[in-house]
Amino acid sequence: MNQIEKLLWSIAIPGFGQLLNGKYVKGIVFIILEFLINFNANLNTVIILSFKGEIAKAIEVSNYSWLMFYPCLYFFAMWDAWKDAGGGKESYSFLPFVFCSYFFTIGCIYSQNFKLFGILLGPIWLPILCVIPSIIVGLSLKTFINRHYDQR
Repeated sequence: MNQIEKLLWSIAIPGFGQLLNGKYVKGIVFIILEFLINFNANLNTVIILSFKGEIAKAIEVSNYSWLMFYPCLYFFAMWDAWKDAGGGKESYSFLPFVFCSYFFTIGCIYSQNFKLFGILLGPIWLPILCVIPSIIVGLSLKTFINRHYDQR
């Protein structure tokens, strides 16, 4: 349960899991990066507008140059906190986190134009929806590699 607790705190704010793991410098660096990227990407405003259904405004206020950094920071911090807490002992356990970062980033890239069933989802909802297939791909690839190629 300890690994899950650290993972969930890292989901709340990147760096919290590291602080709980006693990795204070790393945790503080992640928290500073979180606030730096969040502020420069206008992420809180984008989230509020997205939750209100004001997707066009959310797209307009998004700073995509900064927003593109967020998925890597977010998913790496989650994986790092989980791993430092003793999780991820199986080979290639990082793959679901890596694919979440990739797919979330792709969701950000296409969020200005991509419509699902005629609905523009924007810079919050499309990337979040992209996480679902990314977990499936990451877990499937990890399982496949471990079963067929990893001879440890």
